[in-house]
Amino acid sequence: MKILAAVDGSSYTRRMIAYLAAHEEWMGPHHVYTMLHVVPAVPSRAAAVIDKAALKSYYDDTAEKVFKSLRTFCDKQGLKANFVTKIGPAAETISEVAKKGDYDLLVLGSHGHGTLANLVMGSVATKVLANCSTPVLLIR
Repeated sequence: MKILAAVDGSSYTRRMIAYLAAHEEWMGPHHVYTMLHVVPAVPSRAAAVIDKAALKSYYDDTAEKVFKSLRTFCDKQGLKANFVTKIGPAAETISEVAKKGDYDLLVLGSHGHGTLANLVMGSVATKVLANCSTPVLLIR
């Protein structure tokens, strides 16, 4: 199975990974994982005055902070995983990558806010569910 896991380095990502590890049907060599981290874009006016190499380094460093512990986990579990960084708005980018990559499953960790909180604040998970045609496993 080809699985896309959207990760942000939060406690919700750790909870999602722990859930997957605790359920052996989600682990093992018969699955190929892609760990996706979406870095918010630096505003265009700021990006215009920042050196391109420095901006790239910022994006790479931000993603590597998230990926470092995940790489260790995948190595220990013997999982085949690709690590992908994209830049942009999280929900739209996750949905787009899931669609274009022809994944069998998208796995997300969620804060678990109630309906009222989602109305007021919005939610990446809610937006992904609304825009994504790939099946989603949402871990709270």
